[in-house]
Amino acid sequence: LKTAFRSSRGSSPFSDMNAGQLLIVGETLVTWVAMGAMVFGGVVPYIPQYRKIRRTRDAGGFSTYVCLVLLVANILRILFWFGKHFEIPLLLQSVIMIITMMAMMHLCTGVTAEHGTLVVRKLTDLDYTYFWKWTYFSDYCIFVLLLTAVGGLVTGVLVRAWLYVELLGFASLLMEAMLGMPQFWRNFSKKSTEGMSVEMVLFWFSGDTFKTVYFVVRKSPMQFWVCGGIQVVVDILILMQVLMYRKKRSISKTSLT
Repeated sequence: LKTAFRSSRGSSPFSDMNAGQLLIVGETLVTWVAMGAMVFGGVVPYIPQYRKIRRTRDAGGFSTYVCLVLLVANILRILFWFGKHFEIPLLLQSVIMIITMMAMMHLCTGVTAEHGTLVVRKLTDLDYTYFWKWTYFSDYCIFVLLLTAVGGLVTGVLVRAWLYVELLGFASLLMEAMLGMPQFWRNFSKKSTEGMSVEMVLFWFSGDTFKTVYFVVRKSPMQFWVCGGIQVVVDILILMQVLMYRKKRSISKTSLT
């Protein structure tokens, strides 16, 4: 029995591997984990915000312009791929992000409708003062489809133009880099971060830091890591707002008591 046990231990699949082979296996696993994090990690920050809106039935603390920025940025990024191929995980990330942002808009419009509205706003009204403040979710779907169709048509014509493709890449990633600015401005104008999920911003910061390092290590196009660095800076600014406005609120409460 001892002999059989020893022979079974000796037949382990790892016993025939040397250190170099184990290192290759380890690197492959790390690469696959990193790619999986790139594909699905971008949507993780919005899970706590989604749950918070669904629980409180109030979308007032979340800027839906964040969804607008990410929808436009990821549509442009997909179009950029046709002119300059980059890694498939980054392409899949854009598809999943578009689906996630549409889910966020569906929730926000549904919650807002529960509170009632005196005036119905539609995309077909062509009133720029109420842009991205439409009443029905279907208007947001139409806008996304129109943007994709027009962008696809223009890209199909100019896909061989080097300058257009490079500008398209910078435009998509620069918009994504500015995704935190609507939330930053909303916090600044209200002088409060109430209603905003702090967990969402922390996920932003950790995710943006990770993907910026990933872009540099994987030698992605320059547009990716430059805009990733900008995102990290914006995340830090929003986290500073959380600390600053929380401190002011605690001081005001102390003075009232």
